This record gives sequence, C-alpha cells and structure tokens, in this order.
Amino acid sequence: MNNIKNRFSIKDLENLTGIKAHTIRIWEKRYNLLKPKRTETNIRYYDLASFQKLLNVSYLNNNGYKISKIATIDEYKIPPLVREIASQSNIENHAINSFKLSMLNFDQTLFYNTYESLLKEKAFDEIFYEIFIPLLTEIGLLWQTDTITPAHEHFLTSLLRQKILINTEKVQSQQINNSKKAFVLYLPENEIHELGLMFINHELVNRGYQSIFLGFSVPMDSLLDLQNYYEEIIYISYFTVKPEKADINNYIKDFEKLLINNGSNTKLWILGQMLNALDLENLPEGVTAFKNIKSLTDNL
Repeated sequence: MNNIKNRFSIKDLENLTGIKAHTIRIWEKRYNLLKPKRTETNIRYYDLASFQKLLNVSYLNNNGYKISKIATIDEYKIPPLVREIASQSNIENHAINSFKLSMLNFDQTLFYNTYESLLKEKAFDEIFYEIFIPLLTEIGLLWQTDTITPAHEHFLTSLLRQKILINTEKVQSQQINNSKKAFVLYLPENEIHELGLMFINHELVNRGYQSIFLGFSVPMDSLLDLQNYYEEIIYISYFTVKPEKADINNYIKDFEKLLINNGSNTKLWILGQMLNALDLENLPEGVTAFKNIKSLTDNL
C-alpha cells in the first residue's frame, strides 16, 4: 500500500475531477458529501475513499442528478448506480475515471477490466480517439500540476503502449504488402514520446499500407538508407518536445536538403505541439503539418 497515493489536497481533487475547490467546500458544508481528515499538524487532506466518492458524485451530477438528491443516496448505493448509468450511456467519462483510478492505485486489474468492458461496445480505434486521447491530455495536466508522479504516468502509458502493440500485431501478422510506397515513422533525436506515433502506425497497417516504425530518437542521417529500398517514402514524425523551438526551423530545412531533395517522391508529415514554433504557412514543398492524429489519418 505504500506505493498508492492515499492523501489528496483539495487542489489535487480539483485537478483530478475538474470540480473547483470552492465547489467541493460548498458540497462538504451544505450536503456533508465529503469528510476531510487532518494531519497531526491540523492540515486538511482527503483519503482515497473521498476521491473515489467525489468521482462518482461528479459523474452522477454530470448525468442529471442534483447534488441535493445525491446527498440523500446511501453511500453504498452510489457505485452501482454509477455503473448502471455508465452501461446505458456516456461510458467514456466513466472509463476515463476508472483508468485514472487504476493509475493512482497502480491497479492493472482495474485497467484491464475497464478496457475489456469498452471492447464490448467499441472498436480499438474508437477507444483510442474517444477515451485514450482525452485521458492522456488529462494525465499530462496532472503531471504538470504535481498531482501525480512520473511513476503514475509511466504505469499508465506502458499499459496503453501494450494495447497499441497487441492490436497492431493482430493486423500486421495477416498483412502481405509488396508496395513500392512506404510510410516511415520515427521520432527525432531525444524525442521519446511515441504513443501517438505508435497509434498512427496501427492506423496505417490497419488500412493496408506499408508502414515501417523506427521509434524514438532517430538521427536524421540514418534515414537516408531507406531511400535505397522504396521508390516513394512519406516520413511521419511527432514533435512533442523536440526539436526545441530554437532548432525546429533548421531541422525542417536540414530534412528538406538531406532527404526531400535527394528523393523525387519523398515527403515529410509532421504533427505535435512543437509545431507552434513553425511558420506553417511557409513550409517547404513536400512538408505537411497536421493539427492532430485524426486530421492526418483522414488524409490517407
């Protein structure tokens, strides 16, 4: 139990649930929904049970239940009511909450059970777009605000990576592709955030394209070897933290000089938050920027 986060400040609860601290305090005082504990030095904190209850209260509230009504429901009846509503509609929010809870508890069983229940209703790509992408956005914010540790983030992303790999292998093992056109997926040097690129690889393979996944931190000059094997190459890269703002324009120019100008049918597709540092209206010919994964896959 020592690895489980079991003490939360009111700011932690706000970050995790999206409910303002002021609102949480009102619910406490007016409806007695939560009962904060105190340390030996009289500092207020909330335990894991309070966090779980607040997630459920928030879920019911977002599904039409007034707080005054929720306050009258016996505490043991709240979780089954949430599950009942989730089974009927709005399973996305319930799943995201379950995944967050599994992350905080390092609970792989809860993760797998939540994922399997989603598979009964949705295809894998739907799960990724509708649940995993919003979840990853939330996890990033939780990490930035010190609500969770890198260990929490790594625990969750390793499980998401596992699901992408399993689903990609299912399709890839049945694929026969002798195309002279290839998509080559890589991350620039010192860039390690590969989940988005891994899912793009899944989408390419799922649609029958030849996709070569090179992974993270790939030196640009090592890409030259691929020019000898394929007549047409579309490189795809995801710039999350690298290249840095001061270097990104030169990176694109160097790519154009080294690879695009040396191959008559060579292109570069890019996406990621570092694109904010680029002048997207004046990209070199052969370089295309996409605002997100969906816009890229829609262009296939």
